[in-house]
Amino acid sequence: MAFELPALPYAQDALAPTISAETMEYHYGKHHQTYVDNLNKAVAGTADENASLEDIIMKAEGPLFNNAAQVWNHTFFWNSLSPNGGGQPTGAIADRIAADFGGYDAFRAQITEAGLTQFGSGWAWLVEKDGKLAIMKTPNADLPMKHGAKALFTIDVWEHAYYIDYRNARAKFIEVVLDNLINWDFVNANLAS
Repeated sequence: MAFELPALPYAQDALAPTISAETMEYHYGKHHQTYVDNLNKAVAGTADENASLEDIIMKAEGPLFNNAAQVWNHTFFWNSLSPNGGGQPTGAIADRIAADFGGYDAFRAQITEAGLTQFGSGWAWLVEKDGKLAIMKTPNADLPMKHGAKALFTIDVWEHAYYIDYRNARAKFIEVVLDNLINWDFVNANLAS
């Protein structure tokens, strides 16, 4: 069973102007596709050829892990965003953010700090671990499931996520994602699962 590039949950230009169609063309169409292609090459003819993406991630290391995890991370990232997103949380996640962070402003400050202080390439995550919400950051392809945490939302802070639109202004990218794109419905669905 070959892995395929998952369809975006919206049109490739739907996140503009926050994330341009040109960025999506490269980030989704080239980077994400390359991870899928490399994963398929790595598992062809092996015992992992028919394994689930999550099973591969949990047992793999090195290049196989990197490509499998980046397929998962990017798919999760696209679903973390919505052209109608951003702003204050709604639903059950709003109550949990108030309880576990003391409010939206504290959550926002912590996820922004995680994204800004992730040295080099990586991810800033809202996760649930041990029954509490938390912020974590991971380098490169690393992801919460490898650390016993459930991912609820992520921001990709690899330069290819924002360089076309924001050059080296990672802080601005994080700000506009939170203001305009965070998909609270997706966050709530992950929280409930």
